[in-house]
Amino acid sequence: MSGSSIRELPNIIIAGTPGCGKTSHAELLAQQCPELKHINVSEFAKKNDCIEGWDSERDTSIVDEDKLLDLLEPMADKGGLILDWHCCDIFPERWIDLVVVLRCDNTVLYDRLEKRGYKESKVRENVECEIMEVLLSDARESYDPQIVIELRSENVDTLDQNVERICQWIDMWKHDHPDGISDRLPQ
Repeated sequence: MSGSSIRELPNIIIAGTPGCGKTSHAELLAQQCPELKHINVSEFAKKNDCIEGWDSERDTSIVDEDKLLDLLEPMADKGGLILDWHCCDIFPERWIDLVVVLRCDNTVLYDRLEKRGYKESKVRENVECEIMEVLLSDARESYDPQIVIELRSENVDTLDQNVERICQWIDMWKHDHPDGISDRLPQ
C-alpha cells in the first residue's frame, strides 16, 4: 500500500452490462475532460498480464483482481481516472468519487450483443443481468448510494447528455474540493 496522497481530480467508474456503451461514454468523457485518463480495465488487464485463465462457460477471461488492483493503485492515488469496466465492486471505496451505472433497453442491448457476435447463452446472460439490475445493485451495495448514479444509454443523444452531466459533476467536484482530497481512511 502506498503512502497518503492528495487527489486533485476525482476517480470515476463507468460500469454496466456489456453493450451498454461504457467505452463510448468513457472515451467521450476523456475527450471533453482531457485532465482525466480513461482506462479500459479489460484491455489494461490483458496488457499488464493480469489474466489468470479462461472461463469457457462464460466465454471470457478470468482476471487476477489482486494483481490488477496493485497495478491500478498508484494511478488511483493520484486521481483523475475513468475506470471503464463491466463491474465496479472490486475497486476500493476509498478510491472512488462517482459510480456511473449505464442502463440500456433490453431489446437494444440484445441487438448490440448479437451484432458483436456473442454466443446466444452470453447474450441471454447479459440481458438477464440488465433486467435484474445486477450491476446497479452491486454498485449500491459496494459504495455510498449518494455517489452512484444510473444513466440511460440508448443512442448518441443520451451519450452526449450523459457525458455533459458527468462533466458538470466533475466541475462541481473540483469546486467543492479546491485543495483535493485524501483517499486514505483515518488510521
